[in-house]
This record gives sequence, structure tokens and C-alpha cells, in this order.
Amino acid sequence: MVFISVTRLRLRSPLYLPRFLWHALRSQAQARRAPGNLSLDVLNDTRFAFWTRSSWQDEASMRAFLLSGAHKKAMPTLAHMCDEAAIVHWEQEGGELPTWQEAHRRLVESGRPSRVRHPSVDQEARHIPAPRG
Repeated sequence: MVFISVTRLRLRSPLYLPRFLWHALRSQAQARRAPGNLSLDVLNDTRFAFWTRSSWQDEASMRAFLLSGAHKKAMPTLAHMCDEAAIVHWEQEGGELPTWQEAHRRLVESGRPSRVRHPSVDQEARHIPAPRG
């Protein structure tokens, strides 16, 4: 079984874009080198929303990445920079990444919102717009 992780983050202001991209690029580089990472893809969506989908050998590998390095440093800043955030995980047989449509379906059906300090109306309503990709 392969462990899949999907996230969606939306910046509450374009002013945060340079800082967000700095953290995102460092976290992507870390993920690509992380033990147990099988694949990673990102989507720059509309309205300053960013999606990630990644596959891992197991949940422990994903958690080790999550709690270390550049990603660990980025996490505290996201609650302030984002007004929407959600995550979903699942296990599946194959190692292929889900389509963005499948990632959205799973996020809507079984995802959970992440804490943000300034939630949007969509975050409070748990409405997640479909990705354009």
C-alpha cells in the first residue's frame, strides 16, 4: 500500500506570496529528497490557492518529513499567511498520484480543515473550490 497526502492552501493576501514561495520551494526540495517519498506534484491554482499531492512508502515516512527541516519551519507561518487550508490522507494500492479531480473529491469528502488565524467564508463553510488543473 502507498500513502497519499493532498493539501490545499490559499494565501489571504498576495503580499504573502514571496514569503510563501520561499517556504514552498524549500519544502518541495526537502520532500523530493525525503526517505520514503515516491512522488510529488504541485498546482498553482487560481486566487492564490496552491495544491500538493504526494505519495509515500508509508505514513511514517510522510510524518518524518512533515515534522522536520524546512517543512517544520514553514508550518507556523501558514496559519497567519493562509485564510484557507485543508489536508487529506489515504492509502491506495498503486503508487500513481491521484488526478487533481480525485484529490479534490477526497479533500471534500474526507479531508479536514487546518487551523488558520483569519479564516475565509469558504474555510468556515468547509467549501473547497475545485482545482483548475
